[in-house]
Amino acid sequence: MNCSKNPDFVLSGLSSDPDKPQLLFGLLLALYLLGLSGNSLLLLAIGADLHLHTPMYFFLSQLSLVDLCFTTTTAPKMLETLWTSNGSISFSECLTQLYFFAVFADMDNLLLTAMAIDRYAAICHPLHYPLLMTPCRCGLLVGGSWGVAHSISLVHALLLSQLSFYTNQEIPHFFCDFGPLLRFSCSDTHLNEELVMVLTGLLGISPLLCIISSYAHIFLAVARVPSAQGKKKALATCSSHLSMVILFYSSVFATYLKSPSASHASGELGAAIMYTLVTPTLNPFIYSLRNKEVKRSLQRILGIESPWH
Repeated sequence: MNCSKNPDFVLSGLSSDPDKPQLLFGLLLALYLLGLSGNSLLLLAIGADLHLHTPMYFFLSQLSLVDLCFTTTTAPKMLETLWTSNGSISFSECLTQLYFFAVFADMDNLLLTAMAIDRYAAICHPLHYPLLMTPCRCGLLVGGSWGVAHSISLVHALLLSQLSFYTNQEIPHFFCDFGPLLRFSCSDTHLNEELVMVLTGLLGISPLLCIISSYAHIFLAVARVPSAQGKKKALATCSSHLSMVILFYSSVFATYLKSPSASHASGELGAAIMYTLVTPTLNPFIYSLRNKEVKRSLQRILGIESPWH
């Protein structure tokens, strides 16, 4: 096989003889459009309602913005491949998609961590909360997250750009990911795999440990609350965030707890669809369905009676 620094690939993850391609296309298109509308409405609700201009909703608005971009990084190409049965993609397009995918995936991870820190400060240190979570500190948390996500993703992309790859290969995935690309490299990828795993581990495990630590302190603080009503109120502010954390990490771990060069089974493709499309689509609905303030804001924006009464 020929090797090249700038090969062409074919994305074949969802287009290799699906039983009902039209049904799959319609389902994924509906999910994508639902995610766009849901996250856009949540962004609009938070931006338009002064009562939602708090640290918790600031982080939520950033998460909705990231999820809008995250799904748009992979879904259009995936839908085009299903519609045309042509998954051709150049190396430069593949590398660009991989960079933005990594940026927004890392931002999802870091924003969920920032939201856990915010809930820890609100529940464990309520009297000092306004001093701990100032607009400046919230801005620094988000700005620092963007900087870290950009730096790590750029390193990943640069590592791949230095490799040579077999030409005209079919990638058994619906977007350009590190593992499938490394499997088609003509170069020695051991150093690249180790660096990718270290960077991914640091950015994946460290935030998760921070989230677990935050909730351990939160549950201890809630256990000391004397009234059952007080406990219920404290936990209610965390339930939506916990739901998003569980959805995100369960699907990510199902895909990435393996060597980067391991092949992608159909179950792993399903997990990838979960965290690239389904989870970002569900996030705004998880928050809006469980949050009275968001419901009221959406009701005012849409000018209709709330369906949640």
